[in-house]
Amino acid sequence: MTSATVDVDSAYPLTSAHVEALDRQGFVRLSNLLSPPTVAHFEPTITERVLALNAMHLPMDERDTYDRAFLQVTNLWQHDDRVRRLVFSPRLARAAAELLGVDAVRLYHDQALYKEPGGGITPWHADQYYWPFASDRTITVWIPLQDTPRELGSLEFARGSHHFSHGRDLPIGDESEQALQEELAARGFEVDSAPYALGDASFHLGWTFHRAGPNRSTTPRRVMTIIYVDADAVVSEPVNDSQRNDLTTWLGGTAVGSVPETELNPVLYRA
Repeated sequence: MTSATVDVDSAYPLTSAHVEALDRQGFVRLSNLLSPPTVAHFEPTITERVLALNAMHLPMDERDTYDRAFLQVTNLWQHDDRVRRLVFSPRLARAAAELLGVDAVRLYHDQALYKEPGGGITPWHADQYYWPFASDRTITVWIPLQDTPRELGSLEFARGSHHFSHGRDLPIGDESEQALQEELAARGFEVDSAPYALGDASFHLGWTFHRAGPNRSTTPRRVMTIIYVDADAVVSEPVNDSQRNDLTTWLGGTAVGSVPETELNPVLYRA
């Protein structure tokens, strides 16, 4: 594979329609955000690192709902230079900044999310429950590393739910799945559950409610995610134990009211 076929540097051709879709829906799907050869270049290394670093080894029937949802390995960029190139990609970071409407974004952290064959649902939740930021200018890119039909557990979004405050105090789990499933349906939120072709990806805001179905196939659903935040966003007072943990783990103990200018949170794009 030549370097010309692996592109994580050039600008993605975003349009005003993409930005408007994110503002309206809370998410946007982007066709061919990364070319299939580019995904193929990074997938084996990401998978190798997930298998090496994964700490969950319980049989599926001995896990709780969260641990049945996926194997989760974070900040892979610290363990491999090839993965670092993807996580620090100017193409992805620029798209994140332009979608958010900010001049610059910094890295919060990355997460590989591998849903094993027979893996369960990912319950309804909003990511920002876990994040101690005084800004809603946060966004995650969800990059499948294979074609991802619904049978593998593709990501589903409640369209427009980033404007819905009910359930923002719920951590991911059985309670959030039941309560949000009922409330989102009662309020008439449409669920987008489109499949992903290889190279497609999506961006969603921190307060957008989303879930994924079980993996009904015989192959793992392999996904890489990167979380970005407005480079000028400041840390807020944590309101739950998860935010307190994140403040220490991913933000280097940055003081409340300060910008997290740490080695873990570099600025990845500035206009």
